[in-house]
Formats: sequence, structure tokens, C-alpha cells
Amino acid sequence: MDLSFSKPDEIARRLCERLRIERLAQKMTQAEVAGRAGIGTNTVSNLEAGRNVTLENLVRIAMVLGRAKEFETLFLPKLETLDDIRRYEESATRQRIKRKSNHA
Repeated sequence: MDLSFSKPDEIARRLCERLRIERLAQKMTQAEVAGRAGIGTNTVSNLEAGRNVTLENLVRIAMVLGRAKEFETLFLPKLETLDDIRRYEESATRQRIKRKSNHA
């Protein structure tokens, strides 16, 4: 259970700040990142400031900075027990979750 009390905008703001720090650590300008990611410099600037954040642009910049692997592992299942593995394998074959009836 996650007991953090962060709001979505706070998480996004921290993520964008980390992105800026990573870019600076790699000694890249916003223009360099933008050119390599195929997006505008203003888009990079806005993203680093936490404005107009889109997942696609965030992934593009992560790819340029060599950090795309973290997105690839973001929602991997947590398989810590045999029951976790069994539930995961069963859910992989399901197409949708059935609605619960109100007549319970």
C-alpha cells in the first residue's frame, strides 16, 4: 500500500524537474534535446516547467536521454509469490472484468 500523499500535479512537477536535471547532467541544451526528439524547443521548455506535459513527448525526451527503459518497466507486474504469478497468468487470458451485479 502506498501511503504517500502526493497529488498528480506534484508528481508530474517532480518528474519534470528530474528530467531537466538529467538533461543538464548530460550537458545538453533544450534545443539539442528537442532536435533529437523531433519536437520543438518550446515543448522541451514547457515540459521541464511542468506545462503541457504529454506522455509521448516525455517518452521521446527520455529516449534521447537514454532513460526509456524506465518507461518500459513502469507497469511490469510485481510477481513476488507463486499466487502472484498464478493471478498474472490467469489475467493474461482474460479480456475484460465482469461487472458485479447489484443483487448480491
